[in-house]
Amino acid sequence: MRQGMRGPIIRDMGTHMKTTVEIADPLFEAAKREAERSGCTLRDLIELGLKHELERRAKETKPYVMPDLSVGGEGLLPGVREDPRAMKAYTRLMGQPGFPDTIEGINKMLDEDEDP
Repeated sequence: MRQGMRGPIIRDMGTHMKTTVEIADPLFEAAKREAERSGCTLRDLIELGLKHELERRAKETKPYVMPDLSVGGEGLLPGVREDPRAMKAYTRLMGQPGFPDTIEGINKMLDEDEDP
């Protein structure tokens, strides 16, 4: 365990990946000086800063709230059946070529399909 700017740096990130990142020269030089001054490695300083920034952003991210898209009314239209097979027929078949274009027509088609 190494000492960082604010105490020990614990390697809790699991596997480390080696990568290349372009950093502006003035920022790189300042980071290198700070790492040397504080007695940690440049890698530790970069990891600490990145972890801190990710935590900060996670805290400021607001959860998505679904907009209220409800409409006035009394539920389903008259004649609409609440079973999944009928719902699928209403949404996928109604009005398609070769299929009824009304709720009553779809219901009749479903009833005929169920007869032995």
